[in-house]
Amino acid sequence: MEASTDSQQVHRGDGWSAANLEDLGDGPGFRKVRSALGVGAFGVNAIVLPPGIETGFHFHDEQEELYFVHRGSIEMEFGDGAVETIAEGGLAWVDAPTPRKIRNTGQADAVYVIVGGKDGYVGRDGRVPEGEEDRVRALHDLRDDGSAAG
Repeated sequence: MEASTDSQQVHRGDGWSAANLEDLGDGPGFRKVRSALGVGAFGVNAIVLPPGIETGFHFHDEQEELYFVHRGSIEMEFGDGAVETIAEGGLAWVDAPTPRKIRNTGQADAVYVIVGGKDGYVGRDGRVPEGEEDRVRALHDLRDDGSAAG
């Protein structure tokens, strides 16, 4: 099936959608990734947080969250008083009932993605289409330097 574009921002095909985070909103605040892309199995948003801004504490009743810092760095403070700096490329997992707040202590906007879900990991259910086995095997056999193992 040929890809279609609902708008200039989100491209859709048969079982997929794609967009650029910059196209999902302007200025600081939430980018509603889940609704824009039609994600149904988990929650996902991005936040653009200006320098010096703090979110205030929040927690959830059921949903765990994983935070990924795409750009800049953030400081996360947890309900137990611990504070962690999460730099660009960094990750943090937070259990549902754990209070957390975020502040941007940098000089530029911080951009982070939050994925939330509940009821656990579904296991390794990925499968390889017929004819792709060698290509996938070669990818898994790559060394850190990009050369093939063996």
